[in-house]
Amino acid sequence: MTESGSPLSHLAYLALENALVTLELAPGALVTEKQLIARSGHGRTPVREAIQKLEWQGLIVVRPRVGLQVAEIRPQDHRQIMEVRHKLEPMAAGLAASNATPEQREGLMDCARAMTSAAATGDYGGFLTADKQFDEILEASCPNPFLIAALAPLQTHSRRLWFAARSPEKMDRSVSLHVAVIRAIQQQDADQARQMMERLISDLTET
Repeated sequence: MTESGSPLSHLAYLALENALVTLELAPGALVTEKQLIARSGHGRTPVREAIQKLEWQGLIVVRPRVGLQVAEIRPQDHRQIMEVRHKLEPMAAGLAASNATPEQREGLMDCARAMTSAAATGDYGGFLTADKQFDEILEASCPNPFLIAALAPLQTHSRRLWFAARSPEKMDRSVSLHVAVIRAIQQQDADQARQMMERLISDLTET
């Protein structure tokens, strides 16, 4: 389940995912469907579809007779998430380098420019938006749907953990390594894309 059911539900998902990643929806908080509709700016059906996706990704927990709860951040989450990403994400980057369309490669270059601008101005929100776009283009350009299905929820959890421990130094390093991955994909160099993604994931694991 890597896509929402409609363009509107995807927009609702992006709005709610951003609120979760930036901790505007705090870990452990109880929320109602009505609150999520108001926050996303979309109607009941798109929001319900977005909630289903967020539940599948482990970011929203449905509590019987209680309601909806934002997933807690547990001490072991970072290590466990990065263990899986380290195994799978370099493979995805290599496949993207071999299979991305010219439009997708240009979209990744737009992400690189947006990330660089965000780092220069200390715009964490701008960086996270560009990082989400990076992940979605990687997803669209990767021909292995099972690989993407495994990675997509982990990337969102990682953004939330990254934001919780953010710093200008971490953003500078992350931008530099993302740009290196993007350049390798742009040049259709699958080996380099895998190697640069390994570096990126290793840096995110250590910090």
